[in-house]
Amino acid sequence: MSSRQKKVIFGVAGLFSFACALGVLAATGMQSWIKGTIFCQTGALLVNASGQELEKFIGEIQYGLFSGERVRQCGLGGRPFQFSFFPDLLKVIPLSIHVSVILFSIILTVFTMVATAFFLFNAFGKPYETLHGPTGLYFWSFISCTCGCLVMVLFASEVKIHRLSEKIANYKEGTYIYLTHSENYAGSFWVIFICSFVHFLNGFLIRLAGFRFPFAKSKDSATTGAVDLMY
Repeated sequence: MSSRQKKVIFGVAGLFSFACALGVLAATGMQSWIKGTIFCQTGALLVNASGQELEKFIGEIQYGLFSGERVRQCGLGGRPFQFSFFPDLLKVIPLSIHVSVILFSIILTVFTMVATAFFLFNAFGKPYETLHGPTGLYFWSFISCTCGCLVMVLFASEVKIHRLSEKIANYKEGTYIYLTHSENYAGSFWVIFICSFVHFLNGFLIRLAGFRFPFAKSKDSATTGAVDLMY
């Protein structure tokens, strides 16, 4: 592959990484990680609601990593309520997991910017071996992809295993009990997924430019090693 084609590939990969860095940074601060509905079980039992009447007891919830909003429905109309994780919900949420999600999101942004710099340096600069050459591109792409996967796994465990939506819905609710009716991952979560996939794809772009994967031995070296063993 010609030098110009390699520059184009590395330049495209660098633009992808830069877009991912901006996307992760924006997604971290937004409230669109989870969108769902919550069911007011206590209110429905009090009036013995059934059928279409249950819709009057289904509210909405939406939150991100720092704040969110819920609309409580207990048969008397919606009551919106704004909340923030810090410091309001510190005693309710699994704090260690939630802080880890935020920390890895920040690390993902930093590593993605580093990967962007390395791709552009390889495209327009004069890279040398070790971490400044193809090995560095593979390394930063891999570690950024790993951070993105960690963010998704930790956040999914917080939501599904620790029932984060129910804990938020029942925050400061002494009388009424709320249950999660439905919950879906929203835009910010899928931005992290797309960015992780882009870093995975960048690894194949590096291979397309003609550079072998790290630790992959060439056929020539393998043949030479076999010949050496004969003697």
